[in-house]
Amino acid sequence: MSREMLETFDNEFPERDYEIEIIAPEFTSVCPKTGQPDFGVLRIVYTPAAKCVELKSLKLYLQSFRNQGIFYENVTNRILDDLVAVLSPRRMKLVAEFSPRGGISTNVTCTHVASHD
Repeated sequence: MSREMLETFDNEFPERDYEIEIIAPEFTSVCPKTGQPDFGVLRIVYTPAAKCVELKSLKLYLQSFRNQGIFYENVTNRILDDLVAVLSPRRMKLVAEFSPRGGISTNVTCTHVASHD
């Protein structure tokens, strides 16, 4: 699982603020404490600048976490960091809604807003 897996293409409307929403309903990783699989729905919403993410590469990137032992909070922030590094979007929000385990469900939300230097 490396951000180099993520491919991009040129945004043909960089002057316009518009949102792209991507829903990945079958995300899986592994709990590093128990070794049990974690399942979740990822919702990525971003306003592109110069680049957009190519979906097949995103799918393969997300699948690379399938056997990775990583906590919910860490995987959510890692995915956001990798997408921001590759895309440099104006804004991005990632909501990871993990399936309940042991009577507890967890949602992790992280955001990025580009600085206006």
